[in-house]
Amino acid sequence: MPSNCSRRAFLSGVAATLVSLDARAEAPAAAPKILEARKGTARLLPETAHATEIWGFDGKTPGPLLRLAQGEELAATLVNRLDKPLSVHWHGMRGDNAMDGVAPLTQAEVAPGGRFDYRRKALDAGLFCYRPSVYGQTPELVGRGLKGLLLVDEPKPLEADADLLLVLDDWRLGKEGAIEGDFGAPAAAAGAGRVGTLVAVDGAPAPARRDLAPGARVRLRFANLANARIMFVGFENIQPFVVAVDSQPCDAFEPVRRTIPAAPGSRFELLFDLPQAENAAAKLVLRGIDEPDCDLAIFTTRGAKAAVRPAIAAPPQNPLLPKEIKLQAAKKVDLLLEPPASPASVWRVNGAPSKAYGGPPLFQVKRGSPVTLGFVNRAEVAVVMHVHGHCVRLLHDLDDGWEPYWRNGVVVPPGKTKHVAFVADSPGRWAVHDDILEHEAAGLAAWFEVK
Repeated sequence: MPSNCSRRAFLSGVAATLVSLDARAEAPAAAPKILEARKGTARLLPETAHATEIWGFDGKTPGPLLRLAQGEELAATLVNRLDKPLSVHWHGMRGDNAMDGVAPLTQAEVAPGGRFDYRRKALDAGLFCYRPSVYGQTPELVGRGLKGLLLVDEPKPLEADADLLLVLDDWRLGKEGAIEGDFGAPAAAAGAGRVGTLVAVDGAPAPARRDLAPGARVRLRFANLANARIMFVGFENIQPFVVAVDSQPCDAFEPVRRTIPAAPGSRFELLFDLPQAENAAAKLVLRGIDEPDCDLAIFTTRGAKAAVRPAIAAPPQNPLLPKEIKLQAAKKVDLLLEPPASPASVWRVNGAPSKAYGGPPLFQVKRGSPVTLGFVNRAEVAVVMHVHGHCVRLLHDLDDGWEPYWRNGVVVPPGKTKHVAFVADSPGRWAVHDDILEHEAAGLAAWFEVK
C-alpha cells in the first residue's frame, strides 16, 4: 500500500488534516447543532482505488468543527443513523457530569434511530475533541471515523498572522481501501492498541502544505485523534513555543529537542515565527523509530514579509483552576494496572479483573477535596491514563513538585509509575481510563464519585 511512512515505523499510519480555522468554523447559532452520525465515504487511497466507507458526524471525518465563545452554551443534538449504540463525549471539558457522554456511566447509550440533546456551558477556552464513549464499542466507533474538534475562543485572541489547526489520526485499511474490522483483536487489547497503516492529509498523502508570509507568526493548534498512537511531533527550521497543553494556557516553553510527545486525545497549542527569507521551508515532522522521519506539514515562505512582532509571551492563565493543591491533605489512591493474561480475560486493576464502569467506585470524596492518583503500570506497553471532568498536575518522580502545566491525561511508560494531583471540584460519577481505546474496552477503566 502506498504510504509516506513505512508500516514498520513506530509512528507510521498517521493521518493529518491542516485547515484554516476561519475556513471551517461555523458561526454560533441559537438553534442546536445537529450532529448526525451516519455512513459516508472518504478518498483515503489514491484516485485509482476505491473510496473508503467511513462512519462520521454529518457523514464526514473529522466531523464539523464546532466553534463558540468562552462562556457560551454548547448546544448539540446527536442523531444516530447507524446500527450501533452511540454517545458524544466532550473530551477535555471540565464539569457538568450529566453531559460527559460516557455510556453507561453518565448516560444511557443512544440506540440506533435515537437522539440525545447535549447542553453545557463552555467554561474554559481552548481546543477540545468530541467522540463516542460507549464501553466496549468505542474502538470501532472512533476507528471508523466518528470524531471531531470543538474550539472555544478566548475573549482576546493571541496575536498571530496565521491561525492553523492540525488534526492527527490514523487509519487501518485493507488493500481495497476498506477499514479492517479487527477491532476486538486480543493483541491490540493487551499490546500497544490498534495501529493504522495510512498517512494522509484530508484524504491526500502527507505532507500538508501552506504558503505563508516570510517572518509570519503562526498560531498552531493540533490534536491527536488516533485510537492508540503515541506520536512524537518534531519541528524543523522554526523555534516553537508551547503556550497551551490540553486546552489550558501555560507559561511559554520550548519543547525538549523541539519534539512533543502527543498521546491519543492530547492537544497542544504553539506559537512560532517562520524564517525571514523567502522560499524557506519549515516543517512539522513525525519522528520515526528505526525508519526515516515523515513530514507532516511544510510551511513555505512566499510574498511580502510580515511585520515584526514582539517576543512570544505567555498567555493569561486560567483563573478558574486552583492556584495550589494541598498534597498533604489529599485523598491518596494507587491503581495497579496489569494487562490481560489471556485473550478471554480483561485488564486487572488492583489485583482483580476490572469491572470497569459497572463496578463500585474507586473512591468517593467531597467536592473541593484534593486527590492524588498513582498509576502503577505492570504492562510491557505504555498506558495513557485520563481523568474525566478535571485537569490534573503531573507530579515529579523525585520530589514534591509538579509540572508547570495542566493535563487531561498522562503517559505511563512500561513498568513505571506516575502520580497526578487534582482538586475534585465537579460533582458526579467520573471516569478514569486509558485513552488507548483498545485498552479501555478491555477493562482498563474505572470511576470515582464527587459528592
